[in-house]
Parts: sequence; C-alpha cells; structure tokens
Amino acid sequence: MCRSNQQKGALLACCLCLRFSGSCSGIQMLSVQPDTKPKGCAGCNRKIKDRYLLKALDKYWHEDCLKCACCDCRLGEVGSTLYTKANLILCRRDYLRLFGVTGNCAACSKLIPAFEMVMRAKDNVYHLDCFACQLCNQRFCVGDKFFLKNNMILCQTDYEEGLMKEGYAPQVR
Repeated sequence: MCRSNQQKGALLACCLCLRFSGSCSGIQMLSVQPDTKPKGCAGCNRKIKDRYLLKALDKYWHEDCLKCACCDCRLGEVGSTLYTKANLILCRRDYLRLFGVTGNCAACSKLIPAFEMVMRAKDNVYHLDCFACQLCNQRFCVGDKFFLKNNMILCQTDYEEGLMKEGYAPQVR
C-alpha cells in the first residue's frame, strides 16, 4: 500500500498510462567529513548532520529519507539500487511489481510474476521449479547441460537417446 493518496493517484495514473522506460540508479553510502559544510537532504530539505548520508540521483539524503514511494522501505538498507519512473522512487520489488513484464511459464503455462526469478532458454521463460527435463523430470544444477529440442527442455541423456532413435549420434566436441 502506498504512503499517501497523492502517491496512490500517481501510481494509478502511471499504471494506466503507456509504459515508458524507467531508470535504475545506484545508491552510495558516504561518511560525512566533520570539516565539511552540511549538505541538504533531498527528502526533507534539512541539513544532514548524521555520521553517514546517502547519495542517489545526484542528490544527498538522510538514511531515513530515501524510501520507496510504495512500500516505505529504506532503500539504503534494501540494496544498492533504486528505480525511478513517473517521478516515483521505488525499490526493485515494487518497480517490477508495478512496471515489470509478466509472462507465462513455458512448462506449466501459469503466470510468472515480474519480480520472480526465472530461467530462460531462447524465447522461453520458466519458473525455477519448472526448469527440468520434460521427459524424466531431472532438475538442473548450475553448470548442467540442457538441450532445447522442439521447445522441450531435455537433459543430456534424454537428448542423446532421442538422437539415437532418430538414427544419428550427437557429435562430441
């Protein structure tokens, strides 16, 4: 739920308009040097007298002032990136939830939320749990070989057996 009615309206208006590209920016945590003039916070417009400050979007922020416009999480604690779109500052999860592209899993045909981790093979997208050999259901680990034949994910064994049945052996390199 978004923090204020004004922000809710901005989110609603933004979700209804054409989806133009947003941007991703880095967040830097900086130590305030005691001999420097205090910088003004872009969030509250007060001077930053804390020991640390955040720098994002070419502006300076109190750690408590750089927050996601939707879920109110402190962006300096969540990660080192923030996302902006339609004058909103968002965490990764809310940016993807609001503006990310959703699709269907090529194996189970169920919806994949935009913020969920996926596996890709050519133009196909899969839930992590669905990314397995479609003949023997062997799950793949990082570094395992898999094959995409006729839009089916196959393990090396099933792929090679299929080639043998078709009358030719795979070339080993």
